[in-house]
Order: sequence, then C-alpha cells, then structure tokens
Amino acid sequence: MEILGFCIGLFALVAQLALIIQNRQASVIETIIRYFSFFTILTNTLVVLFFAKNIFNRQSSVSFWGSKGAFTAITTFILIVGLVYQFVLRQIWIPDGLQLLVDELLHSVIPLFFFGYWVVYSKQADFDTGSVFKWLIYPIAYIVFVMTRGHFSNFYPYPFLDIKSIGTEQTLINILGLILVFIVLLSTIIFIGKKLKK
Repeated sequence: MEILGFCIGLFALVAQLALIIQNRQASVIETIIRYFSFFTILTNTLVVLFFAKNIFNRQSSVSFWGSKGAFTAITTFILIVGLVYQFVLRQIWIPDGLQLLVDELLHSVIPLFFFGYWVVYSKQADFDTGSVFKWLIYPIAYIVFVMTRGHFSNFYPYPFLDIKSIGTEQTLINILGLILVFIVLLSTIIFIGKKLKK
C-alpha cells in the first residue's frame, strides 16, 4: 500500500506543480511559493513523506519525526483537505483535462486511500490525545503564515481566507470554524481509532 500511495501522491504533486507553473500569472519563484501556500499541497506532501518513510524504514512503520501521533494527525488533515474541497470548493472550481485528474487525486483519491491505510494499520497507531493534538500547531501555523503573507502579497490561496474580499469579521469566523473542525475531527478520529484498536 505504501508504494502505491507514494507513487500516486508524488505523481499528483509533480503534475500540479507543472500545471501551476505552465499557467502561472506571476514569476516562477512567486508561483512556486504560491504552490506551497496551499494546505492541500502541504498535506499531500506530508502523506508522501509518510509513505516514503515507511517504505525505507520498516522498523517503526507508524511513527513520523519521532511521533506516533503523527499517523492519526495526518489522516485527519488529509481528510479535511477532501472534505473542504467537496463541500466548499468544488462548486466554485471546475477544472478539466489533466487538472481535473490531478484535482481528484489530491482531494478525493489520496484522502480516501490514506484513510483506508490508517484503518488497516490503526492498531499500531498512538491515540494518546496529547500526542495527536500537538499536531494542531501545523494548521494553526499554516493559517498564520498564509494570512501574514497574504497581507503583503495580496495572494490568499483560498477564498474563505481572503480577508480583503470578504472582510475581517467573516475571515475570523471562517478561521475559528476551521480550527473547530480540526479539533472535532481529530477527536472523532481518535475515538474511532481506539474502538478499532480493541
């Protein structure tokens, strides 16, 4: 499963990078920075790195950067990538051709594949609340980064974070809503994992 997941993820990431550079509206350097400003890209990169680590180091197959809680956290984050796309972004973004394939891989196939992988290997995962919840620093740091950079560059990767278009109040509501979704889904995945582990 790891090799298949790694290959699918790597293909999708490389293809998306090629597409965004091909259709760029800014310099190559700025375009690459924008590419890595998407939570989708960063989280799929975590998935690929997780698979790569397990392919080349079987001794501790569910730990990542010394944290077994990472397995459950990354599962939650990639599921959120899929959920936000399906319920928020799909209606306003209609790709075609290769972009359609890549979008489905990044937002549908890989989230479902990694969740299935997590279910299969969940008995090896760590469901300690503290160990998993410390990974909340990742989405929080991400939000701080994109909002700070957006202030200076006028580029916001997602419309629900575009403070200059939707206003400060709505943006704050959206951010708090996102953080709440992260907390609720993390708690839900931990609960499911503990049940599966019994």
